[in-house]
Parts: sequence; C-alpha cells; structure tokens
Amino acid sequence: MALLYERISAHVLEQIRRGALRPGDRVPSEMELAAEFEVSRITSKRALEVLREAGLVERIRGKGTFVVRHLPDLTGVTVPLRGRVPRPRPDARSIALVIPDVSEAYGLELLCAVEERCAEYGAHLIVRRTHGRQSDEEKAVDLLVATGEVDGLIVFPVHGDFYNASLLRQVLDGYPVVLVDRHLSGIPVAAVHTDNVAAAKALTERLLDQGHRHIAFVSPPPVNTSSIEDRLEGFRSAFGDRGQAYELTDLRSTLPGSTTTESVEADVEVIRAFRERLPEVTAYFACEYNLARMTDRALGGDRVVACFDSPGDSIGGPPYLHVRQDQEEMGRRAVDLLLARLRGEEVPNLTMVPFELVDAEGNG
Repeated sequence: MALLYERISAHVLEQIRRGALRPGDRVPSEMELAAEFEVSRITSKRALEVLREAGLVERIRGKGTFVVRHLPDLTGVTVPLRGRVPRPRPDARSIALVIPDVSEAYGLELLCAVEERCAEYGAHLIVRRTHGRQSDEEKAVDLLVATGEVDGLIVFPVHGDFYNASLLRQVLDGYPVVLVDRHLSGIPVAAVHTDNVAAAKALTERLLDQGHRHIAFVSPPPVNTSSIEDRLEGFRSAFGDRGQAYELTDLRSTLPGSTTTESVEADVEVIRAFRERLPEVTAYFACEYNLARMTDRALGGDRVVACFDSPGDSIGGPPYLHVRQDQEEMGRRAVDLLLARLRGEEVPNLTMVPFELVDAEGNG
C-alpha cells in the first residue's frame, strides 16, 4: 500500500500529466494539500519535496510551489517517485556566464542557480569574470564567440556610460544571448531581471508609510545602467503628493574596480555634506547593499537606510529594510531561455522575476 505522501505526489503528478497543472502553474500549498487529503502538513510537505527532488516542481521563496517551466518527458515515469526524472539533454551544449563578480551580497546565488540548472540539462558551463571592466567584458565576449568555445552566452552587463559594442554586435547578428539583472533599452535581446521600477516604488512607499516625508535616493551615476535607471524611476514615481524626493547619484566608490580607501572616504564626505545641507531627510534609499553600509556609516546610524539585497549578518554587516531579489529564479530562467533559443524556439525579450520586501529583522 502506498504511503500517504506517495498518494499525494502521485495525485499531483497525474494532474501534471493530464494538463490540469501546466508549466508555470502554482501547485496547491502544503496547507491546501493537507486539508484536501486530511493529513498532517509534515506529510504534504514531504509530498512536495518528493516532487521537487524529481524535478517536476520548484519552490519560489515567498511565492509558493510551481510546476517547472520545462518539464522532462513523463512517459514511463512510475510511482512512487524515486530521484530526479531525467531531462532531455542537449547534444554537447556549452554555455558561458559572463559576470562582473560574485559575492554573498549579490551574485553568488545567481551563479549557483545557473550552474545547477546547467547540470540538470547536462550542459557545460564556463564562467568568465569581468571585474566590472567593460574592456574585459568585450574581450570575453569576442573570445568566446570567435573560438566557438560555447553555443550561447548569459551576460550580466557591467555598469557603464555606454553599451558594450562587442555584446551589441553579437545580439544584432543573432548570436544566442540572454542578459541577467539588466536589459539594454531599445535592443531586442532576451533579458531576465527584477521589475526594478515596481520594486523601488514598493520600497519607497514602505518608507513613506513609516512616516518619512523627506527621502533621498543614493547611487552611482545611473546613465546606461538599466537597473539603477529603473530603480530611480520607481523611487520618483512613489511620491505623488506624499513627500519630497531628493537624489544623490554621483557616488563612484562602489563601482567595480573603483573601491579604494581614498574613493570610499571621498564618497563618505559627499554623503555627510549632503546630510548637513538637507537635515530634513530622515531616510536614505541606497541602490545596493554595499552603498547602504557606506551611507549608514556616513550618517552615523541616526537615519533610516533601505536598499536592494541586504544579506546583513551573514556577511558580518547590518541588515536593512530591503528588496530581496530572487537570484535563484533569475539564474534558472536565464538558462531555460538560452537553451530554448538554442533549440530554435521563440523566447520573450523581457522576463520578470518576483521580489519581496523584507524588514531589517528579516520579516517579509
């Protein structure tokens, strides 16, 4: 006789087979399955875990459990499920991830997700770090394409005042490219990233709801860095008649390759001068975590600081009210889209991944 959790996983599998649950559909939650089958949540949780281990569903933090977007062949799959259902493996597919760098603050989860998704498909992954330098990014793109070392590229574009000419050339020539974290405005290329406009607006509205009426946005120059441009747009759009927006967008010490003791101290002094000039500002919205830490230091800890992506104590720094981006989903989607391109399928130019607001105590 089948165990209780096996009955539940078999039921969900049958729903997927029949098309009642399609790729991307939300699967009933632990609580919903427990109520439907009159079992404990421990049992329903185990059923969902078996389905996840089989590669049929995936959990998206803060959202729930969903049928994977690219299902393996279910022909001949038997229950109870044991291990991962093999996915069709592309022949000799090689993918390159071109990324400025990775850290616990941002990028490490993205890299791990790309590597794990490639492993699921049997695709070979090559990683090239550009250290935030556009010249290194151009060289990496040109070399990877010219040598035929890879079949397609996943690129996390560097911050820059102009677009990478090598990357643009490959996109316009039809080479398989998927961008992560950012997009190129007006350029027809698949990109996977957070809805930065909506996320920044939501974070700013949270600060307004907390009673702050004078809020400053703090960032490096946003020109041609779509993530910062979009966050600034979202910040501006949140106010209406609720308060006053301020902007300090010429800081450079957190840019890749620019972090020196001298540059950090110079930016700290700029922030302090800004505060002295505008003492009415009670909250600062930093576009990323390392800048939030520097801003907090410059302000002496007596102003509220919020940001994107706050790992906090995990890297020995303070936690802040922040937007948590789903880096894992971003990485998985990027691989899925690139492999779909390599199969000759049409893919969307824009794919948004979910985000959530998390307070300084880690609660959503």
